[in-house]
Amino acid sequence: MNKAQIVVLGVAVAAGGGAFLMMSGSAPEAPKIVQMIPTQPQTDNVLVATRDLSYGTALAEPDTNWIEWPIGAVPQGVLRKSEAPSAKEELRGSYVRNPISNGEPVRRERLVKGPTAGLMSTLLPAGHRAVAIDISPNTTAGGFILPNDHVDVMRTFRDADRGREGAADLSSEIILTNVRVMAIGPIVETKNGESVVTGATATLDLEPRQAELVILAQRTGQLALMLRSMADAHDDDKQASAADDSLTVVRFGVPTTMRTR
Repeated sequence: MNKAQIVVLGVAVAAGGGAFLMMSGSAPEAPKIVQMIPTQPQTDNVLVATRDLSYGTALAEPDTNWIEWPIGAVPQGVLRKSEAPSAKEELRGSYVRNPISNGEPVRRERLVKGPTAGLMSTLLPAGHRAVAIDISPNTTAGGFILPNDHVDVMRTFRDADRGREGAADLSSEIILTNVRVMAIGPIVETKNGESVVTGATATLDLEPRQAELVILAQRTGQLALMLRSMADAHDDDKQASAADDSLTVVRFGVPTTMRTR
């Protein structure tokens, strides 16, 4: 074997030995583990009721609160903190026009804020009339009738047909049933968020025909309110109605029957 072959053989052996050492001395690289971090959904704060808010309730500080709501699920028209950051403070003292359930988002159109005189017209349904009548504790179930209660209206009058004097010639009749009381007193006032009796008049929510009947009945007798059960008053199948279609008016001792519709 000549020198050239020996050199070539030596180079080959050295290369093979180096390759063997490299392969046996380094461990295979471990696969990389990629950890997927879920993205947080975008949210916005929505103003919601913290309790059931009934008709006529005045909003206080604890009645509403901001909660996080997914942006994609925010209903249209609700109050969002990104659009109205001071809405909670601005709406304090507002009155509830339509009931709001606990946890339900608050909408401006369900509230009204301003003087009580302006509140009455906003709470009155379309086509109805507000009529005030004179009352006393004796004619309002001992003073327990409050705004938003439902009542029957009874008229007490002197019956000329009986021909006797004194209390014995008094008669009574129910002229309206299941009508809503809008206010007790000249204005609606609240204490600690609760409606209270503050005056000597009751304002009723009436249809125009009923309003004419009440005004006429008040001129010809004394009116009293009879409180109805809540279950009875809010039965959807029972609507406010006139108990009779006629009213007897006595002028100069002569009774006259008037049709109310």
